[in-house]
Amino acid sequence: MRQLQVEIDRVEHPLDVVERLASIREWMFDRTATDEMSVSVSGRWAEYHVAFTWIEDVEALHVACAFDLKVPDRRRHDILQLLSQINEQLWVGHFDLWSTENTVMFRHALLLAGGADATSGQCETMLRVSVEACERYFQAFQFVLWAGRTPREALDFVLFETEGEA
Repeated sequence: MRQLQVEIDRVEHPLDVVERLASIREWMFDRTATDEMSVSVSGRWAEYHVAFTWIEDVEALHVACAFDLKVPDRRRHDILQLLSQINEQLWVGHFDLWSTENTVMFRHALLLAGGADATSGQCETMLRVSVEACERYFQAFQFVLWAGRTPREALDFVLFETEGEA
């Protein structure tokens, strides 16, 4: 199928929205190029590196949230199983194993087809959802990598909800 080439005038570059939001929230960020930007966010379990990328040809704002967790080859299969089980739980976005770096990352994209403009609310939600997913499942990755747990055991542990107070 042939794509139609249509010139679209956006009110604002989507990454300008993210940059303004990062400035207001006083997040550490680096705008490395017109279409690329990274934000550093401290979480409970790790420092998260959130990369925003504007992909012009599909009109999508892509977010990738990674943390410092190298997957050794001997644990690769178990981590891939865990990723699959986690992804079944998610409504938005997904986890991947970035094969060139052997690191886990959460990815999501906001489609802005037809010249739709990104809002600060949408961009903030993308960042929040990404970090929250990483925070929620970070320990499952740790259990598989360092405690030798099975993917199912690790996932069951992090999904265990307590109620009330002791």
